[in-house]
Amino acid sequence: MSGENGQDQRRAGQEAPGGEQLALIRATVRKTRAKPRTWHGAALAEGLPVARVLVDKGLLHLDQFFDYAVPAAMDAEARPGVRVRVRFGARVVGGRREGGTLHDGFIVERRTDSDYAGPLAPLAQVLSAEPVLAPPLLALCRRVADRYAGALADVVQLAVPPRMARAERKPSPEPLPYPPAPEPGSWTRYGTGPAYLQALGRGDTPRAVWLALPGPHWPRELALAMAATLAAGRGALAVLPDGRSAARVDAALTEAIGAGHHVMLTADAGPEQRYQRWLSVSRGAVRAVIGTRAAMFAPVADLGLVALWDDGDSSHAEPHAPQPHARDVLLLRAREERTAFLLGGITSTVEGAQLVDSGWALPLAASRDEVRAAAPLIRTVGDGDQARDEAARAARLPSLAWQVTKEALTRGPVLVQVPRRGYVPRLACDRCREPARCSACAGPLELREQTGTPHCGWCGRPAADWHCQECGGFRLRAQVVGARRTAEELGRAFPRVPVRTSGRDAVLATVGAAPALVIATPGAEPVADEGYAAALLLDGWALLNRPDLRAGEEALRRWALAAALVRPAAENGTVVVLAEATLRPVQALVRWDPAGHAVRELAERAELRFPPVARMASVTGTPAAVADFMELVRLPAGTDLLGPVPLPVAGPSGAGRGRAGAPTPPPGEMWERLLLRVPPGAGAALAAALKEAQVQRVTRGAVEPTFIRIDPPDIG
Repeated sequence: MSGENGQDQRRAGQEAPGGEQLALIRATVRKTRAKPRTWHGAALAEGLPVARVLVDKGLLHLDQFFDYAVPAAMDAEARPGVRVRVRFGARVVGGRREGGTLHDGFIVERRTDSDYAGPLAPLAQVLSAEPVLAPPLLALCRRVADRYAGALADVVQLAVPPRMARAERKPSPEPLPYPPAPEPGSWTRYGTGPAYLQALGRGDTPRAVWLALPGPHWPRELALAMAATLAAGRGALAVLPDGRSAARVDAALTEAIGAGHHVMLTADAGPEQRYQRWLSVSRGAVRAVIGTRAAMFAPVADLGLVALWDDGDSSHAEPHAPQPHARDVLLLRAREERTAFLLGGITSTVEGAQLVDSGWALPLAASRDEVRAAAPLIRTVGDGDQARDEAARAARLPSLAWQVTKEALTRGPVLVQVPRRGYVPRLACDRCREPARCSACAGPLELREQTGTPHCGWCGRPAADWHCQECGGFRLRAQVVGARRTAEELGRAFPRVPVRTSGRDAVLATVGAAPALVIATPGAEPVADEGYAAALLLDGWALLNRPDLRAGEEALRRWALAAALVRPAAENGTVVVLAEATLRPVQALVRWDPAGHAVRELAERAELRFPPVARMASVTGTPAAVADFMELVRLPAGTDLLGPVPLPVAGPSGAGRGRAGAPTPPPGEMWERLLLRVPPGAGAALAAALKEAQVQRVTRGAVEPTFIRIDPPDIG
């Protein structure tokens, strides 16, 4: 087995199809050709007796392929791409390998010989004869691992779902004939929309950043783009941020071309059903996929279109190592597999604006007349106006919002977006306004119900005897009001109207057309059958005041997604946003100009040399670990160092994961984070340098780990 005892360690990707040649971990490698034919009396396969295996270890210093002997009994099943079990970590005793532990892996290649001079251990077992890691998927995983300075085995674990033997025994359906080209439908509302569909129907590879109009039509429009690609005899892939939006596109595509042409890959299907659907794609029986984040690796045959909806949603960022983003993976696939590309959303991210600005993709948007016809009326109420309004003190509704809600409830449901869940998720001293903290762990105090005792949001301890450490006060007040408290207050203000809530504990998919108050947290807003008559966007300051570079972009995205569910202004659809009217995100919402907001944000990022104009990486760990890492790393020329700065201490539950998987220090331990910034074009060199330094730390036996994140989403 090549490299198990450290004699010749070869980096993963050296032999991968399309992979880059990487530097050797060791300076010297013996390359004596050995052709094993027997293994202590057991016959080995003839012709190609060596199997090169990717062992599922997920360790950077073992990010390479290993050679194993193929027993003759396994010759027929041990094909490239199949799952196997191998013995890893064995020692050579008396000319044979003994010991070691069994690990899963994938055969990536069959060979006539091996670079390893010693005896090769045989494959322990072929787990399945199903080739699940085909060369194109392996090459994609290699590119993703290189881009994010990660291990190939970690990426393969994200790309290939766990095996379900019963699903493998079931036959996949026969492929259906390709459907006919669809009519453009509501794509005619976009100037270049019909031309984009025609290009897909011809088998071309158009690339577009699509700014969708508000309203219920975008799922069918995305489905029509997939249908046009299928009509050209090519496959299509669409990635959505959650199961609810994926289900809407799934229903739209089924209505457009019928059942059997596509599958939906989401966690809701369950492991076995999801694996069975994945196999139907891998076997070429199904040519179109709709799914959530993990579907970005779906092995669609002859892929012709990759589409991503709402790339600003944090659900598209994978929390597991090496934490790839669905947008970047689909961009890699579009470039390498030469497919069409469609990045769509109600709003535009800065990354989408950069794709247009660079000329790599073209804008796909409607005219201002179409925007005015589809968008609701946006009205603003500033925080100062709300503070002076007596009505706001009783039910958190200024007079304008109360009047709009009262009138809209005569025509249909009203959506109320509240940034925070719970009852009162943050409390403060009533006298000095200092945030209330737990005396045991300094966690924030919260109120879970109206008459309950305050509890710590970190350790859960009750704080019945709380007193302020600053002024000695004993009375508490609400610093932030959650969705449950809002629902209670609005229920008292409108006692004859049903109140429904949608949040993390229970997310509603749809609501009817009858008058009702729907209280929802961002991202959990249900779709109304005939659109909402009005929407209230409460506590705008909670979204805008976050210490994050993307705070304004994220606030506009969440507001626009909620407002897009409201009826057009021509049908008296109205949205009231409670935030300072002069702020840029609020003005962009009033004008319904998310593209202009993204362009201005991109210009500021370019001036400050922040992503996506520049590439960045973060190095996180204890001060000693970060300093040791920086002594080893050989950064590319022009790298800027920002920091290091201390990180906030985690709650008493221990080290955890923050936004999009960002590491947080354990209690009582000081961590810091260093940001590395390189100019455009140097991102690959930065990732390679960081990976090499991580390998050196591990091989030297470093005890304290460092965490590397390429393109961290939170750099504020």
